[in-house]
Amino acid sequence: MKRNVENEIVIVGGGICGLATALALHRKKIKSLVLEKSEELRATGAAIIVQANGWHALDQLGVGSILRQTAIQIQGGKFISISEDEQKEVAFRINQEFRCLKRTDLIKAIANCLPMQTIRTNCQVLSIEIDSATHYPQLLLSNGSILQAKVVIGCDGVNSMIANMVGLHQTKLMRFSTCVARGFTKYTNGHQFPSEFAVISRGQVQLGRIPMTHKLVYWFVTRLSTSQADSTISKDSNLIRRSLLESMEGFPIHAMDMIRSCKLNSLHLTDLKYRPPWDLLLNKFHKGTIVVAGDAMHATGPFIAQGGSASIEDAIVLARCLAQKMHNTKNMMIGRCIVSEAFDKYVKERRMRIFWLSLNTFLVGKKLDTKSWIVRLIVIAIMVVLFRDRDCHSRYNCGTLREEEGDYI
Repeated sequence: MKRNVENEIVIVGGGICGLATALALHRKKIKSLVLEKSEELRATGAAIIVQANGWHALDQLGVGSILRQTAIQIQGGKFISISEDEQKEVAFRINQEFRCLKRTDLIKAIANCLPMQTIRTNCQVLSIEIDSATHYPQLLLSNGSILQAKVVIGCDGVNSMIANMVGLHQTKLMRFSTCVARGFTKYTNGHQFPSEFAVISRGQVQLGRIPMTHKLVYWFVTRLSTSQADSTISKDSNLIRRSLLESMEGFPIHAMDMIRSCKLNSLHLTDLKYRPPWDLLLNKFHKGTIVVAGDAMHATGPFIAQGGSASIEDAIVLARCLAQKMHNTKNMMIGRCIVSEAFDKYVKERRMRIFWLSLNTFLVGKKLDTKSWIVRLIVIAIMVVLFRDRDCHSRYNCGTLREEEGDYI
């Protein structure tokens, strides 16, 4: 038997973006309910790289100081290119804060700051439609109940059901030819790696390595995907490791040993889906009082390490825009027009930011995908013109959640 339950703001998806959005709203004294379809909160992938813009956003949520204690700061980096007859190394500086966090640490830190009853696990949304009487969304849940909501925020990832159900995306997701494997390696007696981000490439295989603590190292490997084989391999950690070692023939011994000694339960192999940059210029991203954020809004590849931080930025901006509009109403109620205006402002503020991130990621992905040196040179030339400044993305400021004039309290 279906029963109706009312909640003003419902967030679909209990990942990084969903929880960050709930906490950002909580900091603005706005209640929300997070629905997570899994039986417990979980973090897909091993780790997340957070640069200066992401740390600013985490500080606004109030969890930055906690998370800094879990990971060392990266001081610099180097690119190492290996060919049959030589090895070239180019160092680069990291001028702003740069750390690598366990996704589980990030999820836990945010969840621990939320009020009790904010998160509801084992709660899958089966469908969403607009109620003809109230003109607000209602969600049919897997337990048979109907959840009446005034606002629905879709933070349900790359394959967003919310976005698909309400037609917020005009084009389908595309795939890079490259896939990525991620994992951790723990060195019981400590590792000897400096606090740097090292990237080693050979042909179309690339290994990235980042120390997280004095004993734990996060790494990722990108290579061309083989869809049929990878779909089978991705379900077995031993097969993932074996395939990586085979593709990394010719890499330094210490790199091979790192893969051999990795924690099997941390291994993930995934294909890389993305939303084309031009699509981000055309889509509206909200319909009435339904809006999307995070990967549901701007799925990109991981090549410039900004996807997670961009999702947390979404949370800050969305909460700020919604709080400001709600404060400007005398009765402090969530009206459709007020919410729609807030979402218009949110989308307008985020659109060009996520476009440039997506375009940069798209170009790097195409450079890795292509076998044509002509195409590669063209892509590199475009990147030199548009993204010469390596710190351009990390200097972005998503604003604050401080209580100021215009805030909803």
